[in-house]
Order: sequence, then C-alpha cells, then structure tokens
Amino acid sequence: MDTIASLFSFITWPVSWVIVQFHKVYGALFGADTGWAWGLSIVSLVILIRICLIPLFVKQIKATRAMQTLQPEMKKIQERYKNDKQRQSEEMMKLYKESGTNPLSSCLPILAQSPFFFALYHVLSAIATGKTIGVINEPLLASARNAHIVGAPLAAKFMDSSDKVAALGASLTDVRVVTAVMIILMSASQFYTQRQLMTKNVDTTVKTPFMQQQKMLMYVFPIMFAVFGINFPVGVLVYWLTTNVWTMGQQMYVIHNNPTPGSKAQAAYLERLYKHVTHHGKTRNRRERAIVKAIVAKGRDRNEFERKFINGLNKAGLAAQPDGTVVKSETAVVAQSEDGTTTTTATTAPRRQQPKRQTKAQRQSGGPKAAGESAADASPTSLDKSDQPQDAAPAAAGKAAPKPGNGARSKAQSGQRSKAQSGQRKGPQRPKSPSKK
Repeated sequence: MDTIASLFSFITWPVSWVIVQFHKVYGALFGADTGWAWGLSIVSLVILIRICLIPLFVKQIKATRAMQTLQPEMKKIQERYKNDKQRQSEEMMKLYKESGTNPLSSCLPILAQSPFFFALYHVLSAIATGKTIGVINEPLLASARNAHIVGAPLAAKFMDSSDKVAALGASLTDVRVVTAVMIILMSASQFYTQRQLMTKNVDTTVKTPFMQQQKMLMYVFPIMFAVFGINFPVGVLVYWLTTNVWTMGQQMYVIHNNPTPGSKAQAAYLERLYKHVTHHGKTRNRRERAIVKAIVAKGRDRNEFERKFINGLNKAGLAAQPDGTVVKSETAVVAQSEDGTTTTTATTAPRRQQPKRQTKAQRQSGGPKAAGESAADASPTSLDKSDQPQDAAPAAAGKAAPKPGNGARSKAQSGQRSKAQSGQRKGPQRPKSPSKK
C-alpha cells in the first residue's frame, strides 16, 4: 500500500494544503489539537472532492443504464461468436461505438477519486512516522499526532503494535474498538448502497449476465473493505466511511427522483407522480415534464408501469402531451358530487342500435309495420300494382317498380315468388360440392 501511495505523491501537496485550510477553520472552533478539527477537515476534503465529481457521477449513471439496455445485444454477440474471441471483441467494440457507450464510464468516479485516496493515505502514513509532508510542517505534524478521534489517534491502524500505539498516546484496545466499528460501518454502507441499486433500480424485465455480476459485487466489495480496512489509518477510515455515506445518499436521491425504466423504483415514482398530477391537474416542474415527455415519446414501446401511468391519467380525465405537459382530456367528464368529492366518468359515443329482426310475415308483406298502423296504410309491396308512375314512386317505398317484360319472364318471376313465400331461399341456389373420389 505504501508503494502505491508513493506513486501519487505528486498530489500530496494539494491534498495536504486543502486539509490545512479546513483545519484552520475548525481549529478556531474546536481547538487546533482536537480530533474534531482534524476529523472534520478530512470529512470536508471528501465533500469537496465528491462535489467536484458530480458530473462524472451523472455520466456514470447514464453509462450504467446504457450498458443495461445493451445487454440483450451483447448476449447475442457472445452466443453467435462464442468460438471466435477476436471477432467477439470486434463486434462488442462496434456495438459500443454505434451506441456511444463506454464501459469504463461506470468506473469514472472511483478512478477519479483514487489519487486523492492514496494521497491522503500517504499523508497520514507520514504523520504516523513523524515526517513532514506537503504543507504540513513541524507544528502541524505535532498537532496531528496529538489529535484523537474517540480515543484513537488519527494515524493509528488496527494492526499496529501496542508500542507504536503507546507512542501516539493511546491504548491498543481503544484503537482496535474504534477501527473495528468504523470498518463495520464502512462495509455495511457499501453493501446497502449496492443492494438498493440491485433491488430497486434495475430493470427486472431483462435478465442478463450484467445483473449477476452486480449481484456478485454486492458481496465482494464489503469483504474487500473489511480485509483492507485493518491496514488503513483511522484518518483514511474516516475518509472512506464519509465517501461511502455520500455515495449511499446520492444513490438514494437518484433512485427516488430518476429511477431506471422498468425497475421497482420507477413503479413507485410513477405512482407518486400520478397522485401529484391528478391532484394538481398538471406537471409541477421541469423534471416531471421531462419524465412525462419521455414516456409519451416511447409510444408502443412503453413498459408495464408507463402504460399503467398513461391509462390512469386517461381515466382521471387527463391527457399527457408530447411536450410533457398534462391537460384535461375532452373525452372525459369530471363530475363533482355534493360532498365535494370528484368522480370521473368517461364519455362514450352512443351505441348504434341494431334493427329488429323481421318476422316471416313481415318479410312476405314487404317490411315492418309500425305500431298502430293498419294494413291498409302499409306501404305497397312489389307484388301489388302501383297506381303511381315509375318515376314518381316515393323513396320511402325502398323498392323500384317492376319493369315491363314478356309473359314468360313474368311467369318465371311469379313462380320464384311463390317458392320464396313457401319458405325457400330467394335467389340462385348454391350448388352442391362434388363428392370426393
């Protein structure tokens, strides 16, 4: 660890300078030689670094989601070229280039803060051995060696001997109790951060090897922190515990306000958004409009939770617009009862009434008779001779007057009518299907 830390010695001067500046502020409040002054200086260093890394954290979220969407395509490439590793790598790189995704983007925050971590480790190791480093001169070195956090010196480790701990003005029991508690908290915070990512913010509709890798890391990282933590000074444990708590809070904020599509967190978010939108009748801010706009743009590609959200708005008499706004729908009527409660009833087009089926007598007489209408008032049938000319026949009769023809044709027509009246089917008969040989 000392060899790795020495590789980042070029950044020890900026890290030590930032710590000293914060120490001046907290030293004026709590005392220059107290553990509060030096401990809060390290915590402030972590917060400053993590604020600077927020753009990388946003990029990490986008890269992680892009990798999740590419998992099905990556799995197809692995199965297609499972015997050709070189072609498989080429197709993977081609897929990353076409989608604009970089697998290393998900590791950017960890890689970016690694130099600061090792530089701080280098500074605290120098304090433990009584060496000046960076801007920490002899007076600041003596003040840092006298600083204790809950009875444990800032530069003490869990594996230090009793003589070395005694030289720092503390007991071995106090050092090991404090470091053990901090290691447990550090590992637990790392486990919880990874667990809430896997259980709440992962698309459950896609089962990919990426999910299995993330599940494995959920258990591997806490074990790694526990193993390496026994060799970390108390000041480094303060640094790593603070960055884990920051990451956990940052992850909770992202899951609550910008969840992964198709995850349980999205279902909970859309349920909250539905209640807010139906209560206010509109989207309240730019973030909500962006979420609604993205859902509307998906169209038929919406997942189960997004379809449920859109259908709920329609039932409530609201309609989501392409620009992310929500307006009252014209296809729904909101009625307010006397007690003030609001109920929604969707307006539907009037149902088309089917005509009543005619009886045999009505079909033979030429049409239905209205109730109370006598047989004499009924419209004349095609069998009766019309007294009116052909061109003056009313349109309500529904049938044109018969055309004059020869006697044989009239007899054939009268024969067909008599057969129709006897119950046979009108028109040409359907020929029988030939029998199979």
